[in-house]
Amino acid sequence: MYEARDRDTLTVVQGQLDLESWMSDIRQKVDIILSRFFELKQEESVALSPRAIDLVTEVRDLTMRGGKRLRPIVTAAAYRAASGDPDPSPTLEVGASLELLQSYLLIHDDWMDEDDERRGGPAVHFAFAKKHGDAHLGASLGVLAGDLASTFSWELFLESSLPKGRRDEALDLFVDIQKEVFAGQQLDLMADQDVERMHRLKTGSYTTRGPAELGGLLADASKNAMESLRSWAVPVGIAFQLRDDLLSTFSTTRETGKPGDDLRHGKHNAVVAAFHELSPSELDRAALARVWGHPDASNAEVEEAARALSGARVRVEERLICLGDEARSALAASPFDDEGKQVLANVTTLLTERGS
Repeated sequence: MYEARDRDTLTVVQGQLDLESWMSDIRQKVDIILSRFFELKQEESVALSPRAIDLVTEVRDLTMRGGKRLRPIVTAAAYRAASGDPDPSPTLEVGASLELLQSYLLIHDDWMDEDDERRGGPAVHFAFAKKHGDAHLGASLGVLAGDLASTFSWELFLESSLPKGRRDEALDLFVDIQKEVFAGQQLDLMADQDVERMHRLKTGSYTTRGPAELGGLLADASKNAMESLRSWAVPVGIAFQLRDDLLSTFSTTRETGKPGDDLRHGKHNAVVAAFHELSPSELDRAALARVWGHPDASNAEVEEAARALSGARVRVEERLICLGDEARSALAASPFDDEGKQVLANVTTLLTERGS
């Protein structure tokens, strides 16, 4: 219903897949699927009530505003590796459903974190609060919009062309992905000390492991291939979030627009966890305390805290490198052909070295 399939647009150079063009092609086709989906959902909402379109519009605006479409790319890359077929078409609707799942999680995450901005625009709950001049109503409508995005994700997933023999596995996996995200979010909210477990559950489950396994199921992959995808995806997912922790802690305004964002929000991320493990000096503890959990901390104070965290930064970067090596070792031992391994290796670089 929402398909955007066209084998002729795939880019092959001297028998090898042009990976940048391949990923761009996936992004464009997923956006087409999502645009068509939202057109239908808007029509349906108006039939329910003219005001119901507001929820759909906010979900649409967030989903279509930016986003790197990393999850559809991981799904397609895993499918390519497991099937040997460079055409990502069988994965696109599942990939699009993962984008809607992400919208759901982002909407609720922004509300829980009291963030007003997402992807260069207003967070959904904030947009509603501004529109209606009522913070509580905005939060309530934001929660509803997130719930709607979750339903949309399930709707598109259930309409995807899953192999009949693997459909039940795919449905079970889609459920497991979400249960793991919720557990990881709980650990995040409670500042649990096991940061790596939190990253594996909250981010890795729906960014790498889940999409990779879904790609394998779409390819009707063997048990050995599925295990290889999992062995690759788990360390990549943790590394992806470690990179995000580094960016959110040390990035400049030019890079992210929010220097020290995790520090100002009092996030117990991997950098802060490593800092406390290193038995810091009282001066360094004081520098972090002036920023951590203080939204109004100055950029100068953030820079001072960043200097205090330099040793923790090195430790996290070393762990990130180890995880990347673990993922590449899993690829080397996998049953995939050379191009399939190369596609996944490129995705590894995309996810773990971005913004560096």
